[in-house]
Amino acid sequence: MKTSPLQAVKERFGDKTKLVSAVQALATDDLWLPRVNEVKGLARVSNSKLLRLHDTLSRVKKDFGSRGKLIDAILTLGQRQKDTGLKSRLEGLATPRLVDLQASAARRAKVAEKAKAAAPKTAAKKTKKKKARSKKAKAKALEGAPTKKKATKKG
Repeated sequence: MKTSPLQAVKERFGDKTKLVSAVQALATDDLWLPRVNEVKGLARVSNSKLLRLHDTLSRVKKDFGSRGKLIDAILTLGQRQKDTGLKSRLEGLATPRLVDLQASAARRAKVAEKAKAAAPKTAAKKTKKKKARSKKAKAKALEGAPTKKKATKKG
């Protein structure tokens, strides 16, 4: 059975205050855009959202190092490294959204790579020679006469 968010917080961090401090430690300017209500803060955010945010930020820090490198990875996968308009648009998105974009771009690149690898195989299939005909069938084909099928006896 799946554990509740409260149980997961207690298992991984002990209590919510430690989770909030862990998220705040990861939430530097390199990894995320501060869009939290300053009056309420992260202490009022639900446990499940905090856990997801912690997992996302730690993954970005481990895999990419910063948001800028994550954005560069997205642009590279989409083969749009020189597109400054897209880059500026991506810089305005939240980090979890960027992680989703990177994952989908990686899947698209993988599918395109498989299709590119399979293309020579399908081209080879199309260039196969037809089966050789008998002399009689070749002669009829050259004449343009329709070929007759043999009648079978029903028994």
